[in-house]
Amino acid sequence: MNTTTSGATGLRHVGFIDLPEHTGQGGFDHADVHKGNRVLYVAHTANDALDLIDLDTARYLRSISGLKGVAGALVSESDDRVFTSNRGEDTVSMFSARSGEKPSKIVVGTRPNGLAYDPTRGLLLCANVGDPAVPAPPSLTMVDVTDWSVIATVPVSGRTRWAVHDPETGNFFVNIADPPEILVVDARRPESVSSRIAVPARGPHGLDLDPKDRRLYCACDEGVLVSIDPDSGTVQGALELSGAPDVIFLNHNRTRLYVAIGDPGIIDVIDVAHWRKAESVTTEPGAHTLAFDGKAERVYAFLPQSHRASVYHDPT
Repeated sequence: MNTTTSGATGLRHVGFIDLPEHTGQGGFDHADVHKGNRVLYVAHTANDALDLIDLDTARYLRSISGLKGVAGALVSESDDRVFTSNRGEDTVSMFSARSGEKPSKIVVGTRPNGLAYDPTRGLLLCANVGDPAVPAPPSLTMVDVTDWSVIATVPVSGRTRWAVHDPETGNFFVNIADPPEILVVDARRPESVSSRIAVPARGPHGLDLDPKDRRLYCACDEGVLVSIDPDSGTVQGALELSGAPDVIFLNHNRTRLYVAIGDPGIIDVIDVAHWRKAESVTTEPGAHTLAFDGKAERVYAFLPQSHRASVYHDPT
């Protein structure tokens, strides 16, 4: 890692990690961290591959190829699984984080993207964007991971975005761009949508959950962050962002939310305890996705123009 330092408070830039150059279109997409293995997995969409980064040495390890149009990456540490959504081939894949086995694939809906997982029930939700050019509406595919089989396909009201699972209630939450809403799916009844939460801003996109303080954080294309009670669906607050957001991650220890904004290339850091923007950190134009390592308190922004990860430490 090439190292630098800047600033004494807030996010402190500590260096860059070089990643493989793009071989096609698409840059980077979703990423996730296996804190136990100290490995970060990022969807390198332009390369149809999942890039692996060693978190302790801050170096690129290798890539897992053959994942056409890979868009989502999700880690489940409790059962040592890594999932990807492969939008270019309408599949999701799964492999063991420890064994490094070849990913197993299963066909889901059209253009899969968002992923959420219930490890207690072994149930994976895949949110499919759909394709307006073909008769393939947006949908949710529910996959039984133990049997590696599709158990339900649920048509939905509009283009899907990201999804999260609530370990307290067993509910899945799925963002829908238009109409602006969050779908609720009960993992005990995965064949249908159980309820809907109206979102008071256009284009729900990034989504994260604080299961302890019972808050859903929904970042919307309109440039607004919305806080919602996941149990009642009540909107608790709305906050202006620096632009149209994409990926978000909550730092539970510091009650700070990191919001990736590709245009102009910023991370907004939100103090969710006081419901205010704490700072904005410049990244690179097009850097719409990030990852968070809660063990080391580090944030990784993925830079599509320079094909590298920019690394920040949050000491506050």
